[in-house]
Amino acid sequence: MKRSLSGLVVALAFTACKQEAPGKMEPIPRPPGATAPAPEEAAPAPAAPAVPKDAVVLRWKLVQDVPVSFRLDLALDRNAPAPESAPAEKPAKADKKKKGAKADAADAAPKATAASTAFPTEYTYVLQLDKTGERQLRVTPGGGAPEDATFSDRGFIIDGLQGPARNLATLVLELPRDPVRPGETWSLGTELTTPDALGTLFRRAPGGERHNRVKLVSVTPGDNGEQVATLEYDLVEQFGGTLSAARPPQAAAKKSPRQMGAEGGAMELTTTEPAEAPAPAAQPEGTELGATVKVTGKGEFLVNAGQWRSWQGTLSTSLTGPAQPAVSLPAGTYQARLTPVSAPQQAPAAPQAPAAPATTATPPAP
Repeated sequence: MKRSLSGLVVALAFTACKQEAPGKMEPIPRPPGATAPAPEEAAPAPAAPAVPKDAVVLRWKLVQDVPVSFRLDLALDRNAPAPESAPAEKPAKADKKKKGAKADAADAAPKATAASTAFPTEYTYVLQLDKTGERQLRVTPGGGAPEDATFSDRGFIIDGLQGPARNLATLVLELPRDPVRPGETWSLGTELTTPDALGTLFRRAPGGERHNRVKLVSVTPGDNGEQVATLEYDLVEQFGGTLSAARPPQAAAKKSPRQMGAEGGAMELTTTEPAEAPAPAAQPEGTELGATVKVTGKGEFLVNAGQWRSWQGTLSTSLTGPAQPAVSLPAGTYQARLTPVSAPQQAPAAPQAPAAPATTATPPAP
């Protein structure tokens, strides 16, 4: 009896150890003859948009740590018509006004000339793909400090560069965002004129002209399976207007707070301060101001290599009155040409001292 009880206890204990935890789920067996489902595949990556057969994608193609350098030269075309000068002003009633107008015109002329003269006529561009995959641009004007910027694979300036340096870089770097066919056009992110720089007294006249167009003329086969895309540039920005009269300042009475006297009595003082004299206007009222900036050019871009084969154009700026602050290119007509820059030459080795002449033993005299 004792043996049977002990055996029963051992059997119950063994069964309890094998009992599975409550709540465990088991897969339902597949019915006989059913086929197993195919394993789930990873979602495919979104495919790049298909490029039409007769279209091309223009992109800068850089190799990591292999910079691409080229230089932009601006040569003044002395055979081109001279830029427009300030128009003759109406005769003033008072001699004092005449003298003031002449003095202002005399002061404005050297400023405009100095601005045109100080404009760099040479820019060096270095494009590089860094280790992080970011495209870096370094622009060095002739005789100036370099400026750094970042740009996209189509040459759009993302960060860095301002004013003339940005406009010139946009002209020679920016490519179309979408695939283009021969005959299609697009615009560049340039800002060749800034009328707001003339101040709040400038009243812009309605009208003017503005168009910004780059056209893919053709795509022709080149050497070693290359494709050459020919681009034409046609940009014009024009504005005009006049200066309005400045509002005369009015004298304002200014009261001081109450001041206590020596014996504690209240005493209120009222003083009237003369208004500050207005800053002299650079030009008299009614002066006509305006500017016209034109850019025409032609370039040949290597589609497979992702670089320019050639680029040249004409940059022309004409002014009406001293409107130099409102344009980003100097007054005059300049011929622009882009040329590749060879790899930087290594510094010449330090000159070595000439070696002493070798001496030969002289045989003894017999």
